[in-house]
Amino acid sequence: MTTIYDFNVKDRAGNEVSLKDYEGKVLLIVNTATGCGFTPHYDPLEAMYKEMRDQGFEILDFPCNQFANQAPESDDEIHQFCTMKFGTEFPQFAKIDVNGETADPLFAFLATEKPFEGFGKGLKMAALNKFAKANNKQFGDKAYIKWNFTKFLVDREGNVVARFEPTVDMDEVKKAVAAAL
Repeated sequence: MTTIYDFNVKDRAGNEVSLKDYEGKVLLIVNTATGCGFTPHYDPLEAMYKEMRDQGFEILDFPCNQFANQAPESDDEIHQFCTMKFGTEFPQFAKIDVNGETADPLFAFLATEKPFEGFGKGLKMAALNKFAKANNKQFGDKAYIKWNFTKFLVDREGNVVARFEPTVDMDEVKKAVAAAL
């Protein structure tokens, strides 16, 4: 059975990193962007990381520019923005694609394990559905991720146990992470 430990990713310097390095930890894997309406999620993510990292929790940040060109900067510029504006300390990897033929295999796997089930209810959902539908039309059946700040919770055994769309309240994400720890 495939787990996330079977995947390799690239760090900001372009070096190959095995996700096996994170074996035994609870992970929150997130595709991010610096110019998105959800970019303020970095604040609760960093707070969660500081609070729970000593319990075996890691956040793996993967910038992506596939949603309305909201992360056009270089990997170093994105990292500088995140550390200066939000004080992020969790690992940030090289910018990737999460949809289409060039989608990173990790994100194709995550989305296959926990497919999209909707953005929920309310005004954010209605607006995001419109943007996501237009944006993802170009990717067809390989539109794995619908928008920035989609989060995947992975247990200590490397199993994908939950998916949180960007519209999910961060308190709900935090509760799920705490339960997994």
